[in-house]
Amino acid sequence: MARNFPINPKHPERICWGCDRYCPAKSLACGNGSDRTMHPAELFGDDWHLPGDWGIDPLMTNDKPIDTQKPG
Repeated sequence: MARNFPINPKHPERICWGCDRYCPAKSLACGNGSDRTMHPAELFGDDWHLPGDWGIDPLMTNDKPIDTQKPG
């Protein structure tokens, strides 16, 4: 059974967050690379889990149907 993912851990820099093992940052057991995976709070701030403006702009769409037939 997987553990609950901590939303705002006290010291996220001490752990690799790349898998369910939560290895110490200085002793990676899973071999996911040479560096640890950062916690989302380190990347996006303490409010990373709240819905809202994530800085993603919606795609611009044209509501007109696309004419796929060639003229002639």
